[in-house]
Amino acid sequence: MPMSHGSCASRGTPQIPLSIHAMEGTVEILSMVQISATSRHCGLRTGLHGIEYSVIHHPKGQLKIWHTQLLDSSPKMEAWSTTIWTSASFTTTRYYDEAPLDEFGLQREPKWGHLKDVHRALSLCKRALFWGVPTTLKLGPDQQAIVWQQPGTSACAAFLANNNTRLAQHVNFKGQDIRLPARSISVLPDCKTVVFNTQLVTTQHNSRNFVRSEIANKNFNWEMYREVPPVGLGFKFDVPRELFHLTKDTTDYAWYTTSLKLGRRDLPMKKNVSPVLRVASLGHGIHAYVNGEYAGSAHGSKIEKSFVFQRAVSLKEGENHIALLGYLVGLPDSGAYMEKRFAGPRSITILGLNTGTLDISQNGWGHQVGIDGEKKKLFTEEGSKSVQWTKPDQGGPLTWYKGYFDAPEGDNPVAIVMTGMGKGMVWINGRSIGRYWNNYLSPLKKPTQSEYHIPRAYLKPKNLIVLLEEEEGNPKDVHIVTVNRDTICSAVSEIHPPSPRLFETKNGSLQPKVNDLKPRAELICPGKKQIVAVEFASYGDPFGACGAYFIGNCTAPESKQVVEKYCLGKPSCQIPLDSIHFSDQNDACTHLRKTLAVQVKCA
Repeated sequence: MPMSHGSCASRGTPQIPLSIHAMEGTVEILSMVQISATSRHCGLRTGLHGIEYSVIHHPKGQLKIWHTQLLDSSPKMEAWSTTIWTSASFTTTRYYDEAPLDEFGLQREPKWGHLKDVHRALSLCKRALFWGVPTTLKLGPDQQAIVWQQPGTSACAAFLANNNTRLAQHVNFKGQDIRLPARSISVLPDCKTVVFNTQLVTTQHNSRNFVRSEIANKNFNWEMYREVPPVGLGFKFDVPRELFHLTKDTTDYAWYTTSLKLGRRDLPMKKNVSPVLRVASLGHGIHAYVNGEYAGSAHGSKIEKSFVFQRAVSLKEGENHIALLGYLVGLPDSGAYMEKRFAGPRSITILGLNTGTLDISQNGWGHQVGIDGEKKKLFTEEGSKSVQWTKPDQGGPLTWYKGYFDAPEGDNPVAIVMTGMGKGMVWINGRSIGRYWNNYLSPLKKPTQSEYHIPRAYLKPKNLIVLLEEEEGNPKDVHIVTVNRDTICSAVSEIHPPSPRLFETKNGSLQPKVNDLKPRAELICPGKKQIVAVEFASYGDPFGACGAYFIGNCTAPESKQVVEKYCLGKPSCQIPLDSIHFSDQNDACTHLRKTLAVQVKCA
């Protein structure tokens, strides 16, 4: 990899090979670490927005050791936020919500704490990494060690890797028997003490909660205004224009209109036969109207943008009007020849006529960029006064909905839940918060995204909300929620190493900060909140994940009482993983290595 020319690189910072595995055990995260012995501005760092953080897949049994890239140490946060408007095609506004900071700016644990522990563990190794010489040792068929030793000194750091993807292994390293979980790396800053393992997460977990706002949803009343499909637009061309070029990223929408005259002999003679409108499009989607009536819609996908719309329609003798609303859902995101990415209708035919198939692709098409509601700025307070709003009925395609809500209580992040809606856009006080597409389902048959972030900066004491529904949604179940991560958890077993935060280096040697280095469950409430309830506690063999823990075959009956004693009413607490505290006199599972799983509520 090429060296960057920042302040750290110019000082000849050493390169450190290190390979860190993901906690899920399915991918390997390559930590591109910047360390400088000469500048306090250069530190350990990984990030999602640069080359210093990458994810790759490896063949079974193969361990890759990558050298670090030297990077300039400009401030960077490993986070993601909401993409309000010009996101990549077929990408939700949430986009990437798995970073240590989620789209609402809340710390996602254990990723946030696990990353801090990675940094701390490497910092404890820095003397050996700065001045040491690396040596690779084979410890087994799929196990190896990379040892950094400074010649003539005791400075030593070791990274023990188990690349077996299924089984934990015991290895003998410098006379010690060390257990390595499957597909993991253990960090030993003094070549003796394990302070970190990539699979054994000692930091706390949390679960995100969406809480319905009482204030914001108190007087939520809706009004509606329906768009009318245009007829006989100007800006005419023989064929429909390409959609990206036509809209120029000023809107998602463009109308295409044409008309054709049919005689009685052109129409099907049989009552059970209807003409079929077929539109072959390059993407991303269309809504079709025939003689003012909604005929249906179709769209492509992230994998295949092009699609074919085909629907039976009702045509009449005389002049017939066809209007196609082409829409985009983002811009091309990557790849070569982006100037050759096209969208919009390309071939339009009518099948099933008595006189045969009629190709109307070159029938002469009128164009309009955007829809009327956008031109009138119906999403603003002033623009919304330019049309007559009515009480909502059963809804329908291409309908605007307007309502007001009060700012939610508290200072937690805010989101809107689009229950009952199809596809469209949302504006808050005239500012777009992006597209929604609730009826675009994942393989699990659930919406790819249901909650949409409303930045607090957009809100006033009283707020105008405007929805543009393209299909047939009903806003009666749309509601405002606040977001928190007040459900926090910890799951620690007897085989977990002590936290690297319990160690420090003094005079070149690793020393513990405390006398008791046994594993412990640590819980810290966000902000200035306190632990108000213990929702789950089990000392035994519990299973599950934060927000969904379950008691296994063995559990100490006093588990919840012990946790309540240590934690209730406190902003943080530590629970020792020791059978003495959980009454081991009647332990029916002495053969098991115990795990303590705790879930608490902060408020």
